[in-house]
Amino acid sequence: MNKDNSNLLEKIVSLCKRRGFIFPGSEIYGGLRGTWDYGPLGSELKFNLKQSWWDYMVRERDNVFPMNASIMMNPRVWEASGHVASFTDPLIECKTCHERFRADKQEDIKEHEERHAKNKEKVEWTEPKQFNILVEAKLGVIEGEKTTVYLRGEITQGVHVNFKNIVDSMHPKIPFGVAQIGKAFRNEITPRNFIFRSREFEQMEMQTYVKPDEKEAMEMFEAMKNFRMKWYLDLGMNKKKLRFREHAPDERAHYARAAWDIEYETPWGWDEAEGIHHRGDWDLSRHSQFSGQDLSYFDQEAKERFIPWVIETSAGVERPLLYFLLDAYTEEGDRVVLKLHPKLAPYKAAVFPLLKNKPELVAKAQGIYKELKNNFTVAWDERGNIGKRYFAQDEIGTPCCITIDFQTLEDDTVTIRDRDTMKQERVRADELNEILKKMAD
Repeated sequence: MNKDNSNLLEKIVSLCKRRGFIFPGSEIYGGLRGTWDYGPLGSELKFNLKQSWWDYMVRERDNVFPMNASIMMNPRVWEASGHVASFTDPLIECKTCHERFRADKQEDIKEHEERHAKNKEKVEWTEPKQFNILVEAKLGVIEGEKTTVYLRGEITQGVHVNFKNIVDSMHPKIPFGVAQIGKAFRNEITPRNFIFRSREFEQMEMQTYVKPDEKEAMEMFEAMKNFRMKWYLDLGMNKKKLRFREHAPDERAHYARAAWDIEYETPWGWDEAEGIHHRGDWDLSRHSQFSGQDLSYFDQEAKERFIPWVIETSAGVERPLLYFLLDAYTEEGDRVVLKLHPKLAPYKAAVFPLLKNKPELVAKAQGIYKELKNNFTVAWDERGNIGKRYFAQDEIGTPCCITIDFQTLEDDTVTIRDRDTMKQERVRADELNEILKKMAD
């Protein structure tokens, strides 16, 4: 990670703390490594990102069904999925300071050795040990008789164990998708790079069930690759910082017939934004075997029964969120601008009275603010001078600012200022709802 790129990440971390986007988890108690709390603006940004994904993947498409599975499931689910036996990472420990790392993360190991080298200390490592990253929990009321369960390590399995329920209740025609957004947990050895890798996170996934036909499956796979890339581009992410990367054969899960990542060029190098996976019939076959339930699908048109194959798109929430922040961060002279797409921006607009000590201006501005708030997330700001208010809203990504001045009292027009260009124009107050709607769309 070069100095300039490292500084960019540091600036994002600082901005997020200062402006109420993201705070260290349990900070007043010294924190808990790998956990983060989302403040007022971070909560709005996160909600908007998930809403955009949901609209794109579910509401704007046919034959896609929503799902919201439980975080805790019968432990047999994780045996069937292979997580209990193989959801492991190789763990090594530094004999000097006893810090632990994944043995396959050579960059982390190298940085650790360099830190010790500055103190003229030589690092020795323990032999690698396999470490299961499922997070265990205990259910029950009597000590000694509690049942071990797992906080889900991925949200995927909650869809597959409900495959029969969805088919029986919704009668979908194959191919069809099931989409879900939800929390997942991993006992990460080395949380790092702000929210990029943490122990509690959210995922946005869609499982698309297709006929067990390689040609049809790969057509769907390619379509989903391109469809998911388009989502990032439609939300304004820099095309030059996005790429596809195919998993090497020794990198793919043993059941994966194909696996590609969408990657973003981060301050620490190219890294995963989300994965598109051809999972074959692994999931439904395993759950059918372990549960004793028939998880096949009967195709009415072809008059045949089969175990569908699965094409999966799997994105975190936190990683794209971080990438959108990195991509949007801009320094222009004496101002910092977060050029977030209006769909993602925490506030769609900010409303200012020109002077806060003029009751007639404040009253008029409050009326406009309340009317806009019926349809949009809007900020109210009367602190300091107008210039400082503009710059504060630029830094949190608000696409436009609306100022109510003395001319407003005469002709019911307001000044609207664009975040990116700083251009100002007068518009009628009764046009604001339509202006913001067009901007958000």
